[in-house]
Amino acid sequence: MHDSTTLLVEVGALLLLLGVLGRLSRRVGLSPIPLYLLAGLAFGHGGLLPLAASEEFFAVGAEIGVILLLVMLGLEYSANELVGNLRSAAPAGLIDGLFNALPGAGFALLLGWDWVAALVLGGITWVSSSGVIAKVLGDLGRLGNRETPVILSVLVIEDLAMALYLPLVTAVLAGTGLLGGGIALAVAVGTVLLVLVLAIRYGHLISSALSAKDPEALLLGVLGLTLLIAGLAAKLQVSAAVGAFLVGIALSGPVAHHATELLSPLRDLFAAVFFVFFGLVTDPRDIPPVLLPALALAVVTMATKTLTGYLAARRVGIAEPGRWRTGLALVPRGEFSIVIAGLAVAAGSVEPRLAALAATYVLITVVTGPILARLPDFPWFKRWLRNRAAAQRREPTPVTDSLH
Repeated sequence: MHDSTTLLVEVGALLLLLGVLGRLSRRVGLSPIPLYLLAGLAFGHGGLLPLAASEEFFAVGAEIGVILLLVMLGLEYSANELVGNLRSAAPAGLIDGLFNALPGAGFALLLGWDWVAALVLGGITWVSSSGVIAKVLGDLGRLGNRETPVILSVLVIEDLAMALYLPLVTAVLAGTGLLGGGIALAVAVGTVLLVLVLAIRYGHLISSALSAKDPEALLLGVLGLTLLIAGLAAKLQVSAAVGAFLVGIALSGPVAHHATELLSPLRDLFAAVFFVFFGLVTDPRDIPPVLLPALALAVVTMATKTLTGYLAARRVGIAEPGRWRTGLALVPRGEFSIVIAGLAVAAGSVEPRLAALAATYVLITVVTGPILARLPDFPWFKRWLRNRAAAQRREPTPVTDSLH
C-alpha cells in the first residue's frame, strides 16, 4: 500500500512533465497525444522508471477523461442533429463494419488462431477511438467543420454497435451459450433505446433543471449527471461513452454553452491522463515480438478506415479536402480496442499473443493517427488536391477518325 505522499509526488511530477510536453508539441505544431503515450510507456510497466503508486489514480482518471471528451462532443450538437446524422450515416456504419472488422478477423485466421480470437481481433480493428479523435478535432480546431458531424455519426454508430458487440463477445468468451448472449444483448438494446428516448424527448427538462447563472452549481450538476449516466450505462454493459455523449446531446441553450466553458479545463486534464494511462499499462518489452504483424495489420486497417471516412463524407456532399479530413481523422483505435482485448485476456481461453498484438496495434494507430490527421493542412497536400480536382474537371480530348 503506497502512502499519499508518494502518490502526490508521482502524480505531480508526471502532470508537470505533461505540461512541458504539451507546450513542446504545440511549438512544433503537432498534437501532444503521441508524446503523452510515450511518457506513459517510459514510466509504466517495464519502462525506465515505473510509477506504481499512481497507477490506480491514472486508471480512474483515464475513465473520466474518455467520458469528458464524449460529453463535450455531445454539447456541440442538438438531439435533432444527432437523429438526422445517424439516419444519413447508417450505410456508412455498415461499410465501416465490413471494411474494418473483416480484415482483423481474417488476419487472426491467417495467423492460425481460432474463430473466437478472430471475433475478438475483428472488434479491435473495427472501432475507432472516440477519445483520441475528440482530442485531435479539438487540437486542430475542427469541431465546427462541415465534415465533423459525419465523423461523429460514424463514431456514435460504432459506440452503439459496441453496446451490442461487447455483451455478445463477453458471452462467447465465458462460454454461456446462446441464451446468455441473447439476454445480454436484449438488456443492451433496451438500455440504449431508453437513454436515446430520454435524451431526445426530455432533454429540455434536464436543461431547465440546471441553472446557467451559477457556475459552481452548473459545473457540479453537469459533471455529476454525466458520470452518473455513464456509470449506469457501463453497469448495464452499455458503453459509458454512449451515455456521456447522450448527456451532452440532451443539454441545450445557455446551459450547454456555459457547461462547455466550465468543462473544457477538466477535459484537457483528464484527456491527458487517459493517454498517459494507456502507455502506463503497456509493457514495452512485449512490443518487439509482435511489432511486424501489428504494423502490417495497422497499415491495412488504417487504409480501410480512411476509405470508410472518405466514402461517408462523399455520400453527404462534402468536398474533397473534407473527405480526406474525415477518413484520416478516423484512423486511431483506442479505448474500446483495449477493453475488448482485456475481456479476452481475462477469459484466459484466447490466443496468448492477442493482448500484446492488440496493444502494439493500438499504439501504432494512436501515435500515427494524429499525425495523419494533419496531412490535409499541409501545403503540398492542398496542391495535390487542387491538381487532382483540375485533372478531373478537364474534358477528355475527343478521338476522331482522320481517314475519309
